[in-house]
Amino acid sequence: MVTKDARKFPLIFIIWNEMRNFKITIREIAILKLFTTIFLFLACSPIEKKPLLERGWKQQLETQLPLLGHRNWIMIVDKAFPMQTTEGVNMLYAEEELLNVLKYTLERIDENNHIRPIIFTDKELDFINQQLVPGIEDYKFSLNQVIGKLNVRVIPHDSVFIKIDKASKLFKTLVIKTNQVIPYSSVFIELDCDYWSKEKEKQLRQLM
Repeated sequence: MVTKDARKFPLIFIIWNEMRNFKITIREIAILKLFTTIFLFLACSPIEKKPLLERGWKQQLETQLPLLGHRNWIMIVDKAFPMQTTEGVNMLYAEEELLNVLKYTLERIDENNHIRPIIFTDKELDFINQQLVPGIEDYKFSLNQVIGKLNVRVIPHDSVFIKIDKASKLFKTLVIKTNQVIPYSSVFIELDCDYWSKEKEKQLRQLM
């Protein structure tokens, strides 16, 4: 028997009748609608064009700093620095000048009470002059302004790679690649324990 509502809303009655024939419940329709909405949302979402290395290096640095400690390395490197195959090396890309990245990194390290930086720079940088690289003296001056008061060690470039290669086999090394295009301008940071010194470690060993 056709009801009054069926005569008034014939399309709704037909749909409801078909639902009954196929034994589709209201709950199943709601679930189907939910999945359809999610699918349409994902299909219409804009695709992230930037690769992972370009996204949020500051956030990634701040996330990793609490996990890093004694014998880990952070390297702030120039643009020609090669991508590493070593499993212990993680790379980030900061689309900024090297000194800006270095300054920010050192400030974040200083905020963490468990680590302190030991700075390594390339010995070759001291011998590069204005004839070889115009503007190099300005860079050296600015670099000294950033790291002048810290514990800085100057060693040949290849010696740094030997140290890092050895360390990365056991400990993580974080590489932040920048837009710097000055040769031998990279800065290498070995992390040390901020609340325990080598002198105290030596005293401890003598007591043992």
